Amino acid sequence: MDLPAEIGLPEPPAPPPARSPANGWSPIFAPLALLAGFGAAIFGGAIIGLLAALAGASITHPPAVVELLATLLQDVLFVSSAVYFAARAARPRPGDFGLRATQVGRALVLMVGAYVAFLVFAAVWEAILGLNDKEQVVQQLGANDSAIGLVAVVALTCVVAPICEEFFFRGFFFPAVTNWRGPWTAAVVTGIVFGAIHVGSAPVGDLVPLAFFGFLLCLLRWWSGSLYPCIAVHAINNCVAFGVSEHWHDQIAVLLIAVGLGIAATLGTVARVLPAQ
Repeated sequence: MDLPAEIGLPEPPAPPPARSPANGWSPIFAPLALLAGFGAAIFGGAIIGLLAALAGASITHPPAVVELLATLLQDVLFVSSAVYFAARAARPRPGDFGLRATQVGRALVLMVGAYVAFLVFAAVWEAILGLNDKEQVVQQLGANDSAIGLVAVVALTCVVAPICEEFFFRGFFFPAVTNWRGPWTAAVVTGIVFGAIHVGSAPVGDLVPLAFFGFLLCLLRWWSGSLYPCIAVHAINNCVAFGVSEHWHDQIAVLLIAVGLGIAATLGTVARVLPAQ
């Protein structure tokens, strides 16, 4: 029996959002965006190096500020490339890249699981191969040159890099490849590419753990339905690695708090600037 229209029955609750990161982006957009971002970064880095050389800097041994600016430009260009190719399908929204709320409790459990899995894998990998090489990227960027250099390197490696790299790889690349063979294959492919882009900036022995880290971050993005947990875990890992390279102890906790506030402020600004719809 049909009920009268004037009886106001409560509407059923909306179904939970799908966890799949797939959207309307073509899988071919993933490699195209990667190549475009890399190509633009190489060209931009060459321009920065040329300007520095014209100002009297060494071409073979450029100052740390050149490396710093080139790395910052690369991160920005990867984000720009992702937005450009996403716009080829439809006008992208922040939520399309995973910039959306998620269940905090579930996200925290997934974050801890992903990070612990990475640490265990990295420790076993290092023990089996007897690796002891450490990243020198912090020193190359000039963290030890001055207080200003230290702050700049912290901002780049612990705030900018986690946001930009996660935006590109887990926010765009992973969803695009998901439309090819599903999320599991996409997670493997994205992880391999994520490890490969660190060639030159990380010891060769660290590339496999980094690829595994990228794979885990894809699963975190998929199962949490949000990019925020990925950014958080990436930032935590970079903070810990930075602190260890500087032989810090208690300072790492202070660094984590400062970076957390910096990321929150940055993402809050993005949320206010970009339209939700």
